[in-house]
Amino acid sequence: MTIHIVGLEQHQQRYTVEWAHYLPQQIRHALPNEQVCIIEGTANRQETTPGAFLNFAATNIFKSQQIAEIADLFERQVVKAGDCFLFTDAWHYGITALRYMSDLLQIPVRTVALWHAASHDPHDFLGRIPDVTWARHFERSLFEAIDVNVFATQFHVDLFKSVHQVQDDSRILRAGWPMEYMPGMLATYQNRQKRKLVLFPHRIAPEKQVDIFRDLATEFPDYEFRVCQEQKLTKPEYHTLLGEAVAVFSASLQETLGIGLWEGLVCGAIPIAPNRLSYSEMYPEDCLYPSEWTSNWDNYLRHKSQLVAFLRVALSRAEVGRWRIEARNLAINVGDRFFDGGKLYHALGMKA
Repeated sequence: MTIHIVGLEQHQQRYTVEWAHYLPQQIRHALPNEQVCIIEGTANRQETTPGAFLNFAATNIFKSQQIAEIADLFERQVVKAGDCFLFTDAWHYGITALRYMSDLLQIPVRTVALWHAASHDPHDFLGRIPDVTWARHFERSLFEAIDVNVFATQFHVDLFKSVHQVQDDSRILRAGWPMEYMPGMLATYQNRQKRKLVLFPHRIAPEKQVDIFRDLATEFPDYEFRVCQEQKLTKPEYHTLLGEAVAVFSASLQETLGIGLWEGLVCGAIPIAPNRLSYSEMYPEDCLYPSEWTSNWDNYLRHKSQLVAFLRVALSRAEVGRWRIEARNLAINVGDRFFDGGKLYHALGMKA
């Protein structure tokens, strides 16, 4: 069997470059008897659309090139019955093109795809378009065309099922993300000297509510509050900041896993997040403040003093030497449950 990886566009400031490098290695290690093929596309050199994970125009050029590569593999009879296609982003119209070729050419293949976000999430870009009807129908079609729909957390499984009225769990897998490479990649940053630094490691987008972070900064004049994406940091520069930070903060209304918080945790920073989304599954109560405190700007102002008090306690805790041991144990626990590809690799290795 050959596992064909249909990857994401590679942007240096996101984790997509890391996935392009590490994911094939991790799959080969987990499934040494299977072949791994990369559906390349053409490297996307354009900046992402402001506030987004990718470039909304260039992504279609990239995906169409991947579809052409897949079609060429079918045309040359390289694709064999029983092969598996891993779409690292389920929102890819190549999935329906693949199913079209597979069914009509009578070459049965399996499709495994990872759902990051889509119109079923009201705070996602697609969830905010004027009319989500077409997107909802398309996503439901994708869901039916995919053999294994992979979600990072139970929160996202439940949200998808509720919006799309899915009753059958047979096509769903809650598996976390295949990022077990992260602790090793960050190892050189884990013992850096900490300083009074709090990071906002997210995209600057409406659903991330960066203004709340900026306003909180005025209450902590002895700390540096930094929005990472306000500067074009290289990955080593970003990782250095993670190593120096005592805390990473979120007020997100939409998140798949909040990778920046876990990166910070791996580097010894305390994650501070609302008790909502995937965070509720991932982190203990003493890292989570009540969701309504940042559910919108007005509620933030109403509860600002409470959030400031919560943050002061968290920061004082992070400055205690004992936190390093707690952080290490919590990072291992969260990593084992949400940043490990074991369940995904098992699904890839199943025969059609």
